[in-house]
Formats: sequence, C-alpha cells, structure tokens
Amino acid sequence: MIRDTTATFTTEQKTDTVLRSLLGERPGAFLIAQVDTALAGFVTWGSFRTGPGYARTAEHTIVVALPGQGIGAALMKAAFAAASVQGIHTLVAAISGENARAISFHDRLGFANAGVLREVGHKQDRWLDLVLMTRRLDPD
Repeated sequence: MIRDTTATFTTEQKTDTVLRSLLGERPGAFLIAQVDTALAGFVTWGSFRTGPGYARTAEHTIVVALPGQGIGAALMKAAFAAASVQGIHTLVAAISGENARAISFHDRLGFANAGVLREVGHKQDRWLDLVLMTRRLDPD
C-alpha cells in the first residue's frame, strides 16, 4: 500500500521493528483483526496535535487487507469504544482525496467532512489533496 498507492502520502515502508515500536508506544490504541491466522487489518490512533488543548482529540489510521467483509467497520467500532474509554472525545481521519472508498467508509461510520487541504501531499509525481473528517465519540 505504501509503495503502490496514494492512500497514504508516506513513501517509507514500515519494517517489523518500526511496527513493534509503534505497538509499544500506543498500548491500548492499536487493534488487530485476524482471519484464521492471517492479519486482516489494523486500526491505531494517537495524538492529533501537540498541546493540552488537543489532548482529547486523536487521529486514526486504519488498514484493511480484505475490504468489503465488515472487518474495517468492526475494527472502527472497537476503536470508538476503546478510545472513548481513554477519554478521546473526537477522532480525526486524514484521507487522500483520491481514496473515494475510504471517504465513503468514514461517511458510513458517522464521520463528517471537516474540509479539504488542497495539494498538501506529493506522491507519484503529483500533488494530492487531504480530506479531513471528524467523528465525536462522546456526547459532552
């Protein structure tokens, strides 16, 4: 996905060591889905921005290997519950403007479009828009 798509703007593939480190940095904020013994997807969340005013807002990443089977929705619903218990009030999705499937997925899960940052990403020799979407997790 990192190498071949514009779903993420990063170009650095994640090594096993980097992924293990991320798991260690985000205890309780990294959920994995398996089908049989194979990794089917994951969701993780962490700081949206620094500073105390953003402490209850998190940005998430979700990757699903088998789209269209309900794995992503199940992961996100589990993330909503876990992040809410952790005191997260709002989740932010930052999605490539070319990733219509991810935008539609987040819309179905109750995320609202919060704006578009035009041409802030660059990958595969072209400029890319970033769509921001948000979803409140608790009623306060």
